[in-house]
Amino acid sequence: MVLEGPGPWHFVTVPDEQCGELAAAAALVTYGWGMVPVTAQIGDTEWTTSLFPKDGRYVVPVKARVRTSEGLEVGDVVTVRLAVNA
Repeated sequence: MVLEGPGPWHFVTVPDEQCGELAAAAALVTYGWGMVPVTAQIGDTEWTTSLFPKDGRYVVPVKARVRTSEGLEVGDVVTVRLAVNA
């Protein structure tokens, strides 16, 4: 679900089932503060970003360009494809 964050930022929370795999990968690829570099995709829109650790899970920041391109609104349910960048 797309959640509104502070300022212009919006986020999608990664489901619990995938967070364990991401935590394992984070130990190998994090560049600090538990951030995990990824390539993300919603629909036809792909971008590079980093996952933020939050409350034992991860959140995906969704840029305004992505939200506009995909016609997303706060509260929409979306599928986000993630590939961890080494």
